[in-house]
Amino acid sequence: MTERATPFYCPFCGDEDLRPVEEEHGWLCGACRRVFTVSFLGIRLPEGAK
Repeated sequence: MTERATPFYCPFCGDEDLRPVEEEHGWLCGACRRVFTVSFLGIRLPEGAK
């Protein structure tokens, strides 16, 4: 099992007061109180690249 990605700031307000939320596998922002998750979708090459 791999570790989850750790965000450095809230994508909504930009604050750095983030706490893990275990039951939802996400992050809680202490400033705006939003809960969000971080997911890795993959790596994609630009169109036309070989």
